[in-house]
Amino acid sequence: MVSRSYSNLLELASGESPSFGRMSRRIPRVMTVSGIMSDIDDDPSESVCSDPSSSSAQRERIIIVANQLPIRAQRKSDSGKGSKGWIFSWDENSLLLQLKDGLGDEDIEVIYVGCLKEEIHMNEQEEVSQILLETFKCMPVFLAQDLFSRYYHGFCKQQLWPLFHYMLPLSPDLGGRFNRSLWQAYVSANKIFADRIMEVINPEDDFVWIHDYHLMVLPTFLRKRFNRVKLGFFLHSPFPSSEIYKTLPIREELLRALLNSDLIGFHTFDYARHFLSCCSRMLGLTYESKRGYIGLEYYGRTVSIKILPVGIHMGQLQSVLSLPETEAKVAELIKQFHDQGRIMLLGVDDMDIFKGISLKLLAMEQLLVQHPEWQGKVVLVQIANPARGRGKDVKEVQAETYLTVERINETFGKPGYEPVVLIEEPLKFYERIAYYVVAECCLVTAVRDGMNLIPYEYIISRQGNEILDKVLGLAPSAPKKSMLVVSEFIGCSPSLSGAIRVNPWNIDAVADAMDCALEMQDQEKQLRHEKHYRYVSTHDVGYWARSFLQDLERTCLEHERRRCWGIGFGLSFRVVALDQSFRKLSMEHIVSAYKRTTTRAILLDYDGTLMPQGTIDKSPNSKTIEILNILCRDKNNMVFLVSARSRKTLAEWFSPCEKLGIAAEHGYFLRLSRDEEWETCIPVADCSWKQVAEPVMKLYTETTDGSTIEDKETALVWCYEDADPDFGSCQAKELLDHLESVLANEPVTVKSGQNLVEVKPQGVNKGLVAKRLLSTMQERAMSPDFVLCIGDDRSDEDMFEVIISSMAGPSIAPKAEVFACTVGRKPSKAKYYLDDTVEIVRLMQGLASVTEQMLPVPALP
Repeated sequence: MVSRSYSNLLELASGESPSFGRMSRRIPRVMTVSGIMSDIDDDPSESVCSDPSSSSAQRERIIIVANQLPIRAQRKSDSGKGSKGWIFSWDENSLLLQLKDGLGDEDIEVIYVGCLKEEIHMNEQEEVSQILLETFKCMPVFLAQDLFSRYYHGFCKQQLWPLFHYMLPLSPDLGGRFNRSLWQAYVSANKIFADRIMEVINPEDDFVWIHDYHLMVLPTFLRKRFNRVKLGFFLHSPFPSSEIYKTLPIREELLRALLNSDLIGFHTFDYARHFLSCCSRMLGLTYESKRGYIGLEYYGRTVSIKILPVGIHMGQLQSVLSLPETEAKVAELIKQFHDQGRIMLLGVDDMDIFKGISLKLLAMEQLLVQHPEWQGKVVLVQIANPARGRGKDVKEVQAETYLTVERINETFGKPGYEPVVLIEEPLKFYERIAYYVVAECCLVTAVRDGMNLIPYEYIISRQGNEILDKVLGLAPSAPKKSMLVVSEFIGCSPSLSGAIRVNPWNIDAVADAMDCALEMQDQEKQLRHEKHYRYVSTHDVGYWARSFLQDLERTCLEHERRRCWGIGFGLSFRVVALDQSFRKLSMEHIVSAYKRTTTRAILLDYDGTLMPQGTIDKSPNSKTIEILNILCRDKNNMVFLVSARSRKTLAEWFSPCEKLGIAAEHGYFLRLSRDEEWETCIPVADCSWKQVAEPVMKLYTETTDGSTIEDKETALVWCYEDADPDFGSCQAKELLDHLESVLANEPVTVKSGQNLVEVKPQGVNKGLVAKRLLSTMQERAMSPDFVLCIGDDRSDEDMFEVIISSMAGPSIAPKAEVFACTVGRKPSKAKYYLDDTVEIVRLMQGLASVTEQMLPVPALP
């Protein structure tokens, strides 16, 4: 495998212009390991590629990138004061390691890239890197302590993490205010991750899977270096609603960086919906669902959206359940609780502000107040894991938790009975599993959490095994039971349909749910447990990983079929991907063809082509009128303006253009020049259907602020350009269905367009105008040898189709120069594109200048 050094990524963070052609900067090699990397000189004239001879023998490789490696590091214990060295081992609790085990495919090689939990001195980094890559296939990322603190504890934990959990920095005490120096540290850290990936990646063959919000700009760095890198990203935290997310000053940079992935994964539909809404509102992107897959079109690339909650490692849990230590701990807990007539409720949470520990304790207090019969019987065991972040908020949570536990135990406790048992010391995994086994009900009342696998672990633990059944005093074939009370605001809630879902802020409702769980009949508990166990056991971490990688592979299939190149500076960098035959219309190419030809047909759309969509004043300016008049002055040209607007509006706007042909209302009305009469392309339509359609449109206009109705002679248009984009789109879909239903027997078609829904006579489309123009020219013995057709939306595709299909017929001269051109890089029947209306006008101005040069000079009087 060939590994190339990484060049010029810092330009992205600094905003400098990317330099594709310059000599690559050499990254120092940590070491060379056979089959992993080789040190080969870069040739700036070559693109980054893999060595076919070596890659063919390679196994499929996945590079998994996360903030932390699945590695435990421990300094070697030695009596000597100058001792140094490390002992490394796998972290069995790491999701990344479980992911690899879940894949269970020996033909897949997994390489990890990430940081170690412990700081490694610079003098030891080379040795540590060599050990980890040779022994564990891990590539460590070393960040200076100051940079790591600003990147992780600063930007990640004080800014991104609170915001993604719906906490706005309304005051300095409520989450961190945006700090640009912390943002720059975040970008710098992501760039260092990219540098390390460059040392192991085979860009043409390897898949890269990035995990979580710590590395959200990493896709941009990788995509800039390798346009066709196969790149997936999975967000393990919530993604907030657009109202929350748009308060982030670097909101567009993060969105665009994520969109440089091929596949973006979320735990729930809500998180994905919020992301898509942000893309719509902030970047103007729309998504489509095709055969069950959601995709965003982004500069010709399809970015797929994956919705699938992560699962647990069944094998690991079942092996821990079978340990003698687990059996002994279960027996100890039974003696401590069951044999004393106590029923255990269990909570397992990190000690942070979003896990809702204090709300759970208040609900327990309320349960004991409202249901005194449970006093002396029910015990809430709260296992509080250390918080992953640090700061004032963590200390406040701890203080509130201690005070609440103390108050409850003082009020309701008695000798030999404490209603709340708070466990803060770190528990071994088997100890935690033992608590799951014994607990009658598990409570997860987080106010916001990305996924939370505690309920899944609880369900599998309650299923147990034969050995634990004996300890619990259960018959071998006895059905198992479990009960869950879960917050509505955690990622696993939608998949646990048998759980009692609660709003954790409603203390009374949580207390009632706890009482309901305690009172519920055993048969009902068994049915709910069976339902949950079927789901959790079949949707484990292996299922999640395989499903994600299958979708990533499917999404990347189109890479080789597209031409790709990068545009944009800094973190606005993105890759444009186009079909091999789809290319930008060159001014030199079309001017050369224009000069060589003698009979020309020119068809131009108006809105979105000659006139930008966002302009308030839609009437043509003097420059546009002048260009059209110059083109029409050449008797060898037939110029047609094709628009959806009414003939009255177009006739008024283009009255100075004497020889300009105009087609109005998608071609229903047309005239060949200003002095000729309007014709209809089909028999005059009966518009009595308007009496049915207009009241329906008025209803939607009244309920959709910012929408309007345009009443044309033969068509009705409902436009929602100024409405809320999400609500307008939703209303448009409803209106489309409504109109199709009430107009089912009318001779009309109902179509949706860009920010509009239109009803028009059947058979009317812009393709008819193209046919009419070509047939008219053929009748006049003027079969064109130059055809230019430009449009920007779906309605113009009919013109492109007619133009292209006519190339083989008699209406266009043999070997004619045909240019079907769309505005913007998007799927189209056109073979050419220009980026925007500015380029269209520049092109038309260029043709007008050539026309002036070719026209004969008028004789002097």
